[in-house]
Amino acid sequence: MRIFLSLILLSIAFTVTAREPVYDFNTRCQQAYEAIMQLRINDGKALLAAEKQEHPDNLIPYFLDNYADFFPLFFNEDPAMYAATKGARATRLSRMEQGPDSSPYHLFTQAAIHFQWAMVRIKFGEKWDAGWEIRKAYMLLKDNQRKFPQFQPNSMLLGAMQTVFGTIPDGYKWVSNILGMKGSIRQGMDNLQSFIDSNAPLARLFRPEAYYYYCYLKQFMENNPDELWQFIRQKQLDTRNNYLFAIMVASLAATNQKAVLGIAVLTDRNDNVHYVDIPYADCLLGQLKLARMDDDAHVYLERFIRRYKGKFYLKHALQRLSWYYYLHGNMDAANKYRAMILTRGSTEADEDKQAQKEAKSGKWPNPLLLKARLLSDGGLFQEALKQMQTKKAADFALLEEKLEYAYRLGRIYDEMGMDDQAIAMYEATVKVGANRPEYYAARSALQMGNIYEKRGDKAKARECYQACLNMEGHDYKNSLDQRAKAGLQRVK
Repeated sequence: MRIFLSLILLSIAFTVTAREPVYDFNTRCQQAYEAIMQLRINDGKALLAAEKQEHPDNLIPYFLDNYADFFPLFFNEDPAMYAATKGARATRLSRMEQGPDSSPYHLFTQAAIHFQWAMVRIKFGEKWDAGWEIRKAYMLLKDNQRKFPQFQPNSMLLGAMQTVFGTIPDGYKWVSNILGMKGSIRQGMDNLQSFIDSNAPLARLFRPEAYYYYCYLKQFMENNPDELWQFIRQKQLDTRNNYLFAIMVASLAATNQKAVLGIAVLTDRNDNVHYVDIPYADCLLGQLKLARMDDDAHVYLERFIRRYKGKFYLKHALQRLSWYYYLHGNMDAANKYRAMILTRGSTEADEDKQAQKEAKSGKWPNPLLLKARLLSDGGLFQEALKQMQTKKAADFALLEEKLEYAYRLGRIYDEMGMDDQAIAMYEATVKVGANRPEYYAARSALQMGNIYEKRGDKAKARECYQACLNMEGHDYKNSLDQRAKAGLQRVK
């Protein structure tokens, strides 16, 4: 009887003292989120551990645990870490489901966890599962938006998804149709823009994350580099103390022919033990230094290859390293790294596919055209033009080299603002190369579309973007098609 009474008293005491789970994004959680978004992962985890100890009923620390896992998994693709943390996904989702459904965080936290795991699953080759994760995230956010239309973080994630859904290449369109996901560039970017422009407390809290999505979408979906760099300057993104911003800006610099800027960002950043180790930064720095023709470019590419445990962009990095030694006349090293392309990494990314294809061909690029390409990629257009002006198309024996010569010259003219000369070169490339496996003709059509769009000639721009889409069997097909589809949406 005494044992029975003791159990009753314990039950009553537990009922009185136990608290319902809550979503409390308090000051300590905000500090943890800020640290994680700067890639100071361990600093963030320490704050989350303290919050769990003091407020075990608060679900937000368990939600932010997912961010702490996401960034290392996404950038480093470590299979061991993936195996160790994969089970945490279901546990965290279950915790979020236990929270009060009267809170807008109830569905939002679940959606964000699904969204992040979708991106991680893509990196680990689980594309079908990733699609279902995205669908679940999308449906949860739409539901949350209906229930809590004033909860602004909905617009951040929905905006990013809607923008991408509007440009899914035809080869993957069946997936979005089956999963019931729709969107448009304008709708998605408007949602993101309204979130960024808001001065509400939640908008300020999630702003670093919104900036990350916005900048990449501004570049690849809206194709508006001028506005992108104006935005980066206006917002004064702290690339010194925010490692995530440093990687983002350096990556965008590599895409926008700004090697000098990208190198400065990565070499000037605050590099101490508080930041998580991201080998991808070495890949970026090596690529940027190769474009500037720096003698030490190989140091960073080799360090990336030694330390990186993932598969995405590995073949691409090995290709760049083989090019470095090829241009320096060290064919033993060049052949060594080219051989590694065939056995390491994956061919999920278009850049990796192209590297694999080149390695299999056994052919080396024309050294003059390769050097001009790298200089142009780095934004050193005058130096690239000087290289090209030492030759003319007739000097090249192979048709693919003649074709590349016209395309490279067009790109250099394009970047230097010499639009008429660029169009002439692009048209010649399309005329000769439309049915060939090289990407030069498709990219030329895309670039002409950009020029005509900039001039306000929407009809001509549509014609060029459609011409790009119509070309089949060439390198970079998926990425070029996505950009062309984005162009068609913009000029509707």
